[in-house]
Amino acid sequence: MIQGPVDSSRVPRFAGPATFARLPRLDQVSTVDVAVVGVPFDSGVSYRPGARFGPAAVREASRLLRPYHPALDVSPFERAQVVDAGDIACNPMDIGEAIGTVQREAGELLDNGARLITVGGDHTIALPLLRAVAQRHGPVALLHFDAHLDTWDSYFGSAYTHGTPFRRAVEEGLLDTSALCHVGIRGPLYSRGDLAEDLALGFGIVTASDVLRKGLDEVIGGLRQRIGDRPLYVSVDIDVLDPAHAPGTGTPEAGGLTSRELLEILRGLAGTNLVSADVVEVAPAYDHAEITSIAASHVAYDLVSLLAMGTGS
Repeated sequence: MIQGPVDSSRVPRFAGPATFARLPRLDQVSTVDVAVVGVPFDSGVSYRPGARFGPAAVREASRLLRPYHPALDVSPFERAQVVDAGDIACNPMDIGEAIGTVQREAGELLDNGARLITVGGDHTIALPLLRAVAQRHGPVALLHFDAHLDTWDSYFGSAYTHGTPFRRAVEEGLLDTSALCHVGIRGPLYSRGDLAEDLALGFGIVTASDVLRKGLDEVIGGLRQRIGDRPLYVSVDIDVLDPAHAPGTGTPEAGGLTSRELLEILRGLAGTNLVSADVVEVAPAYDHAEITSIAASHVAYDLVSLLAMGTGS
């Protein structure tokens, strides 16, 4: 029997432990279909730190989520056993060790039958998550929502940072290079060569301006055509949103998507073969009235709903 969230008509939203959407913990259920797990790690950032506090902030903001999703016409917590799997505790002093910890513990959750929604943490964690997913599905399609490419070779001599995960993922054969796309890219780059190198890795780009000028239906149609029915991983850096919608992040860029646009694109992925996803770079120290955390909680909820729709439960 599926165990759902605490009934907010009986227990006030501001009472009790702040699990994601007030869902049961992993240790309170016997089986799991979808696990929401935090990775409070931000030692790979190149500018503003603070995303280590993202998972806690997103959980707190998620208290207001409700169990029926009208836009997708699904009650995800009735359709699938969704749980809060707690946090993967990483060594904040050693990026290499932290990457290994995330890969190992994410792999254990996947081995137990869960599909993962991971809340970061900085974007460094996408690499070990993709390693764990690819071990079970082979190379996966990737939709990467971000202001930035995150396919640079290194920062400060380090190959493992929040700006390098997808170059490493291509190099390691974790991604299906016929089905890769960035969404929401904008802002200055180091040189024109950044775009050429990104293209050589196999990525397509839908810029923030493309979303504005082409419209959501055309963008969604193009993304669906690109990924087809391949196993899909979705990675959402919350800075894909304009700072008006997500001020609490480490590397904000003007001219981004609205929260409405991002949610509509995600909903447009219904019926695709989504296998796992992440939401990263929420840094609550720079947030105002929990704007960013609220947006991230809704992004995670939409991703949970998409995964629940694919369980067949």
